[in-house]
Amino acid sequence: MIIDPGAVQQQEGSSKCAGSSEGTAQDQPVPAHSGNEERAALVRGILSRIGDKWTVIVICSLGERSRRFNELRRDVNGITQRMLTSTLRALERDGIVSRTVFPTTPPAVEYALTEVGHDLQHVLHTLATWADDHADTIRTARVLYDGQTQV
Repeated sequence: MIIDPGAVQQQEGSSKCAGSSEGTAQDQPVPAHSGNEERAALVRGILSRIGDKWTVIVICSLGERSRRFNELRRDVNGITQRMLTSTLRALERDGIVSRTVFPTTPPAVEYALTEVGHDLQHVLHTLATWADDHADTIRTARVLYDGQTQV
């Protein structure tokens, strides 16, 4: 997103995520193009897709190598055929996954990450590393919080 730095007036200690509608209009970064609400909605949709449980697992599986549908289904434990189909179609639509049909009988279909998908995989790997690095701290915080909020 292209942001006009002069248009950002952010209070100390606050943070804004792409696509966020928090704050007042003067708090918001202003992209250097029209259609801000449309762009924010697009970003929210992308983040929703990326944050989906099955999407993350499918991307991690395809990050190792390309796979055929049933191989992917076996690798992604617990996903239904319908959900895998839906997830793969959405990822293909977003340009994160490519689908290759081989002219065999019956046709063989293989799924792989695109360049954009590999970029996303690196981001997810970083996020997973962060989660692993902070798991004990978060577990302790949850225990403390749950102890304070019990009725």
